[in-house]
Amino acid sequence: MTNSQVPPGTAREMLRMLLRIRLVEQRIKELYAEQEMRCPTHFSIGQEAVAVGVCAHLTRDELVTSAHRSHAHYLAKGGDLEAMLAELYGKATGCSAGKGGSMHLIDLAAGFLGAVPIVGSTISIGVGAALKFRMRREKNIAVAFFGEGASSRGDVHEAMNFAGVHKLPVLFVCENNRYAYSTPLEKQMAIEDVADRAPAYGFKGHVVSGNDLLAVLEVTERVVARIRKGEGPALIECKTYRYRGHSEHDAALYRDQEELIEWQSRDPIPGYELFLEKKGHDVKHIREQIDERAQKVVQDAVDFAERSALPKAEEVLEDLTAPSPAPAPKGK
Repeated sequence: MTNSQVPPGTAREMLRMLLRIRLVEQRIKELYAEQEMRCPTHFSIGQEAVAVGVCAHLTRDELVTSAHRSHAHYLAKGGDLEAMLAELYGKATGCSAGKGGSMHLIDLAAGFLGAVPIVGSTISIGVGAALKFRMRREKNIAVAFFGEGASSRGDVHEAMNFAGVHKLPVLFVCENNRYAYSTPLEKQMAIEDVADRAPAYGFKGHVVSGNDLLAVLEVTERVVARIRKGEGPALIECKTYRYRGHSEHDAALYRDQEELIEWQSRDPIPGYELFLEKKGHDVKHIREQIDERAQKVVQDAVDFAERSALPKAEEVLEDLTAPSPAPAPKGK
């Protein structure tokens, strides 16, 4: 699928997902300010094109791992919105039974293997998923999303090195939004591109504008096709920017307002709408249809979360470990 060959139905679906993720996070921001939610929240407002562009090329059986900013990845991979919002409310109907909150989302039915707030930890899990596909001879790939700050951790180096040595079917996606909490890029690494590290692990690194949905779609399509052919891992670094602070308790006073304004002028949603308009789509009509439907879907999910029951106190120690597998049948 090249930029000029995006099918009309797919083009509208891409816009629908971009807008849905943006609307969901804006609504969460409002509810969080009203103290309707008590778990920490980390928004990817401004970064939506990365999740949508990458996950558009994945099947339901392929597995994704995430970290702090997981809402976009969860939704783009097909996670259940009602279960996600219920989780943020700490309700028993949440995707983690109300025990994990925003940073512990999971939906195995959608191939979303989970999010963990320990920086860099889910990259090893993604590599483990890829090893599982290799051992079972399954023609799937795993995708590990992470930030540029996580790329400086030792366990991330070990995971990427292991994946490279064994040529595992895993795609590493770095969302480089230039700040590891409050630490700017130039204070945490001596190179400009995280992708420069990939050749040291034996695979290719690619740099793309994470605010350009079409660019993310194009490079992901090429890279995923090569991984599925058995050519080993790859790393895609998406240059992007978060409009909010690290989390809602962070006013982001460490960055210049002119920098924020400059990046907001590159917003992925208006940029993609301009592309659709130039391709002859009635963007205004499409936007009205999507907005009306999305508003209702999000409000229905909020209502579901609010009326759901809290977890029972006696269940607090459940789900700490995976259930034991059934014993293999004894031979005659």
